[in-house]
Amino acid sequence: MTDGDAISPGDAMSAGYEIAQLNIGRAVGPLDGEQLAGFMGQLDEINALAEGSPGFVWRLKSDSGNATDIKISDDPLVIVNLTVWRSVEDLFEFAYRSEHKGVFARRFEWFERWPGPNVVLWWQPVGTIPDVHDAVRRLELLSKEGPTPEAFSFKQRFPAPVAV
Repeated sequence: MTDGDAISPGDAMSAGYEIAQLNIGRAVGPLDGEQLAGFMGQLDEINALAEGSPGFVWRLKSDSGNATDIKISDDPLVIVNLTVWRSVEDLFEFAYRSEHKGVFARRFEWFERWPGPNVVLWWQPVGTIPDVHDAVRRLELLSKEGPTPEAFSFKQRFPAPVAV
């Protein structure tokens, strides 16, 4: 499936699957430092925008209200964002067509270029909460093997599995 091929939200839901996504980044400096002030200053607003967006289901967060203090490596500058949406289209609309696009456009002010894919998508059964370690494994899979039904990107999508 390519960018031009659409998976309708109804198809994903009727199949009993939702789309999970992980994105990862390494900050250019400490999260409480001056270099990240613009990013951190918008984080609550952007998270609220996501939660109020059509198709939003869930996002990873700690008691802080975001995921910036959830560590997946020994590097304190590496942070993740893990969310679940009803469809790829809902996620795409939020990421690239909402006010989030302004944050996305400035990402290289705040984050280094990741050595490989920094976003991975996969289908999971409705009501399932993704595990951050499994999500990182899927990103590594995408990096090593390219897009597969288990780990893919916006550019090369796969349809939701067929319910048996």
